Amino acid sequence: MVHFLTTHQRVVDELGRRVVGGVWQPGNPLPVEDALAAEIGVSRGVVREAVKALAAKGMLHVRPRTGTRVLPPEHWNHLDRDVLRWKQAGDATALLRDTGELRRIVEPEAARLAANRAGTDDVRVLYDSLAAMEAAAAEPGRRGYVEADIAFHRALLDASGNRLLGSLGRAVDIALEHSFLISTQTPGAVEASLPGHRAVVEAVEAHDPAAAAAAVLAIIKAADREITHSPGMPSGRPGDAV
Repeated sequence: MVHFLTTHQRVVDELGRRVVGGVWQPGNPLPVEDALAAEIGVSRGVVREAVKALAAKGMLHVRPRTGTRVLPPEHWNHLDRDVLRWKQAGDATALLRDTGELRRIVEPEAARLAANRAGTDDVRVLYDSLAAMEAAAAEPGRRGYVEADIAFHRALLDASGNRLLGSLGRAVDIALEHSFLISTQTPGAVEASLPGHRAVVEAVEAHDPAAAAAAVLAIIKAADREITHSPGMPSGRPGDAV
């Protein structure tokens, strides 16, 4: 499906990519509105609204009379879907590292909670997601496998019964997609991952927190290895990113 960007979205995207790409360093001012508008080919009003959008993401600081300055990355909202997308394009290796670390911190505990709290409907959604993964894995080209894999892990976070974890799962879809697209390019990765996902569901269904946490941690560790050996891996390794 082709997605058409509005003029506002296009300018937000252009400015955001420049910030993430280091065209304007933290602390440095952006060019004045007139210059940016002329360069991009839009009105000053469009640039002004795009700057406001990036300020809301924590990327820019706007002050009257002193201009608009780039904020350091620690101020950015790194769970924002646009920021994740720009990071994927600008520093894919760092995003892979951050995603793997986040998963190790969050998913085993989410699995523990799910094993304690998940109801019949939660388990059914996990089994449905697993079935979608298995069906996609059997298809030529494995169309839809990554989407089904993302749905599985999102369902696991939802099954934890913690709404913040559920929201986190939806927020990091882009990061997970980026990671899964690379890890599944490693020969044998898809076939090897299915028993591990089934082990997670069965442990949740059996209300076995330790087994659920161990099963999901094994999936994450395997994904880290698969990413390292994937033909789709960007230059450098996740652990090499600064």
